[in-house]
Amino acid sequence: MEKLVELRGIVKRFPGVVANDRVDFELRRGEVHALLGENGAGKTTLMNILYGLYKPDEGEIYVRGRRVELKSPKDAISLGIGMVHQNFRLVESHTVLENIILGLGEDKLRIDFEKHRRRIMELAERYGWRIDPMARIWQLSAGEKQQVELLKILYRGAEILILDEPTSVLTVQETRRLFEALRRMAREGKGIIFITHKLNEVMEVSDRVTVMRKGRVVITKETRETTKAELANYMIGRPIVFGQKKVSAKLGSIVLKVIDLKVLGDRGYPAINGVSLEVRRGEILGIAGVSGNGQVELAEAIAGLRRPLAGRILLNGVDVTGMDAGKMIELGVAYIPPEGNKLGIVPGFRVVDNLFLKAYRYPPYSNNLLLNWGKMLEKAQELIEEFGIVTPSALSRTSSLSGGNIQRLILARELSGIVGGIPRLIVAAYPTKGLDIGATEFVHDLLLRYKEMGSGIIFISEDLEELLLLSDRIAVISGGRIRGVLAREEADAEKIGLLMSEAVIQAG
Repeated sequence: MEKLVELRGIVKRFPGVVANDRVDFELRRGEVHALLGENGAGKTTLMNILYGLYKPDEGEIYVRGRRVELKSPKDAISLGIGMVHQNFRLVESHTVLENIILGLGEDKLRIDFEKHRRRIMELAERYGWRIDPMARIWQLSAGEKQQVELLKILYRGAEILILDEPTSVLTVQETRRLFEALRRMAREGKGIIFITHKLNEVMEVSDRVTVMRKGRVVITKETRETTKAELANYMIGRPIVFGQKKVSAKLGSIVLKVIDLKVLGDRGYPAINGVSLEVRRGEILGIAGVSGNGQVELAEAIAGLRRPLAGRILLNGVDVTGMDAGKMIELGVAYIPPEGNKLGIVPGFRVVDNLFLKAYRYPPYSNNLLLNWGKMLEKAQELIEEFGIVTPSALSRTSSLSGGNIQRLILARELSGIVGGIPRLIVAAYPTKGLDIGATEFVHDLLLRYKEMGSGIIFISEDLEELLLLSDRIAVISGGRIRGVLAREEADAEKIGLLMSEAVIQAG
């Protein structure tokens, strides 16, 4: 079978680290090739080299058997290489058509819009997509936006496709449609590199899989000849137990009750519109939904970071509506924010500083006048060891930590009970997003441990697999409303996906 891409002995060094260490990789015509690895394994660097964003320090790149030098993405695109990034790169105010033809290099005074519209419609229909070329990007669902990204590179004739975590914002039904389209593209002779951390997806859609660890390729195998357990072992160097991890709920009293809550978003429009829910001690309530449907605003309102417009929030039966974050912390509410490396830390601060962002004003770490750095450093070292934070010392800059270790730092600060003891309520917003399989397992086990200790937990995620793995009940949110609540025993990905899809239809 023809090799569309062959990377030989690729080396890429950054200050203090070898990101790619003599990596060999090949993509064949007509295959979906999954690329797996922990954060920092080197897979993104490797794909950035193939797309012309980085230049390798050593090694050779061959495209269709010819050695090439890629100085920029423009060179890659000219060779038929296209990349769909995890964060869409679309102009929201422009139409689908305008986004697709942007940068084609035609004379702007002579653009035949009708010709492009027909060609885009034909291309979309070929893969089972129904997209109006004249619709504006902001009017589209996440799945449709991804289709536009794919259409952009297909319209330019790409036959080598790189997809970075393509299902992270999709419903089950949208994921299924994407996989059907990818399989058709492969049958047409295109080659697809599929970067994902979801092992179920690897087994479902890929023909071959390459695993990277610490900058090197560990194994390349036919997917049908391997298992999830084997792949996980290659990724992190130890076995992972798959299956039901959920600890039986020992429900206690109601710790949180939300009644007809309304919250405005950053743009001044209602983001939460009449949400009611409750969480008991020893329970994990999962919140399922495509990102941007009010999940973050709901979490921030409960944590005291966003003032509700209407409705009530009761914590252990006490009305705490509108209380600020400091008071909620003292009442035992822990908040794990989304995008922890942006919203959960001060990058320029040291590790010890970030660990004590909440607790620095309380004894024994402060006497209201001076900080007790000895006590803080002593406790910081305990937390570093307990939560497995990999850092040279508590005095290191937090910006030097990996994404997984930043998340461990946030978990240590929020859950360790420095202020107020074991949290009564934990609001976890996408706590595993962007983490590799080992770090994800750590977060899951930690949440289950606090559930057993009696904390009530709100667990917000776009990953239905982990929601089904951990939750006792799952609430589906869309358009700022709860569309249904399913007990774990009756919930499955299909039912949740249908609730999400029905909500989108109703909202439209």
